[in-house]
Amino acid sequence: MSSQLTIGWRVDEAIRAHGHETYPHECCGALIGRDGVVAEILALPNTTEEGPRRRFLVRPSDYREAERRATELGAELLGFYHSHPDHPARPSQYDLDHAWPNFAYIIVAVAAGVAGDMTVWFLKDDRSSFEEGSLHHGENSHPDTAQAVHR
Repeated sequence: MSSQLTIGWRVDEAIRAHGHETYPHECCGALIGRDGVVAEILALPNTTEEGPRRRFLVRPSDYREAERRATELGAELLGFYHSHPDHPARPSQYDLDHAWPNFAYIIVAVAAGVAGDMTVWFLKDDRSSFEEGSLHHGENSHPDTAQAVHR
């Protein structure tokens, strides 16, 4: 996977809105699209038992739902996003310990309920750490389909 990801303004707004809605807990969701361009997000429930203020969990059933939605759209699962309430948009050790290879990971910082910095990260091949990627803001190829889908 390339170290860049492109999102349109609707996807950007949907991720930020999800972070705002779930504050002070972390939000999480799937990034769906093609060729490094996110066309849609799928908001996922934060089901962690470790405390949703600082952790999120993508259950196997959530992963299957994200794959199903991507297939419906003729797209692919590009990665995941989550928020960091009152914390910078940088991956934590927990994020590293739970990351899967070949995915993009968007993190949005949400301070006092207001979404701020948004970054994208890619797991290094040796899984030792993340590399910050380039998050490009462009028009969606299909603006009418760029949306947040809430389950």
